[in-house]
Amino acid sequence: MTAPSEQAAQPSAGRGIGERIFSTIAIPVISIILALLVGAVVMILSSALVPGHSFDLGLPIQAYAALFEGAFGSVAAWINTLYYTAPLLLAGLGVAIGFKAGLFNIGARGQFVIGALGAAAVATVVHDSAPIIAIPLTVLGGIAAGAVWGGIVGVLKAYSGAHEVVTTIMMNYIAFAVLSWAVSGPLRQPGSPQPVTPDVGNAAFPILFGDNGHLGILIAAAMVPIVWFVLYRTTRGFEIRTLGANLDAARYAGMRPRSLTILVMGIAGGLAGLAGTGNLLGFNHHIPASFDTTVGFDSITVALLGRSNPFGVALAALFFGGMRASAGDMQVQAGLPTELVDVIEAVLLFFLVVGPILGARLRLRGVQTGLGDANRVSAALGSEVAH
Repeated sequence: MTAPSEQAAQPSAGRGIGERIFSTIAIPVISIILALLVGAVVMILSSALVPGHSFDLGLPIQAYAALFEGAFGSVAAWINTLYYTAPLLLAGLGVAIGFKAGLFNIGARGQFVIGALGAAAVATVVHDSAPIIAIPLTVLGGIAAGAVWGGIVGVLKAYSGAHEVVTTIMMNYIAFAVLSWAVSGPLRQPGSPQPVTPDVGNAAFPILFGDNGHLGILIAAAMVPIVWFVLYRTTRGFEIRTLGANLDAARYAGMRPRSLTILVMGIAGGLAGLAGTGNLLGFNHHIPASFDTTVGFDSITVALLGRSNPFGVALAALFFGGMRASAGDMQVQAGLPTELVDVIEAVLLFFLVVGPILGARLRLRGVQTGLGDANRVSAALGSEVAH
């Protein structure tokens, strides 16, 4: 028989779990709803701008139905969604692990590109080797290239106090300059009329299911529990989270903030580089000089929406992957441009950023805004420079 004190504690514990769940998901859910409502208003207003048309109040329902059906309405739709989800997931994990350490990684775009470029460079050497050799070596090359690119930012942050927001943005521009030079020079396919890298050959990911369900999707999915385990079940992960929570406490406890900063940015760059590698080996198989991606900036929204938790990031990446995958269906069925997905994402990011204001206006007590890790960046920077 349970003692009265235990009986009283159990409901309290139950409420505690419920409150924690609510505090975690409240702002993301509210932000999604508000972003979809703003998107609906944009759709209705845009319908009136078409000559011969009037306000179509049913257009948002038609558009969102097309988005949902195109993303999750069939097995093929699911596979296509997962295809778009994989790079967002990997880059989002890279941004999230930076948040956990109090670092705001804006450089996933450049790390993505350099990772793909590193993989392409390795593929030119091993493209005729057996896939069991060519694929792992090429993947490792992409991860290493992205990790080095992110690690440079970590070194600058650790030893000069240079703000990672500024340096990662600069590194993005440098990454595309390096890409242009490499594709137009040493990595250019001989005889090609346009600057492009050679085909990756046997280093290409095999298609495991559907038309584009390649090996990279499984690799991305596997990284979720791995990153979670590292963050929450290892000493190094505890140090990373402590660094993000309180830099002075981490230093006082004998941790090495500089080494951790370099490590975290290297891991973040490696994950973004793996995303770029997956894009190269899973679909494109070559890189043109004009190569670009929206994954880098999308990953910031994914990390914020996912509360920097690996499993939350996975759900957020699936949400955005579904919208990316079904944007064409929305255009065909509702007559709306695919760029509307970018509008919804931008509005969603806005509401996530103003999460504290939303919580106050809606009188939500104890909710997590999702920006705690990011807001600690400035304090961590000032403390690090002072030391």
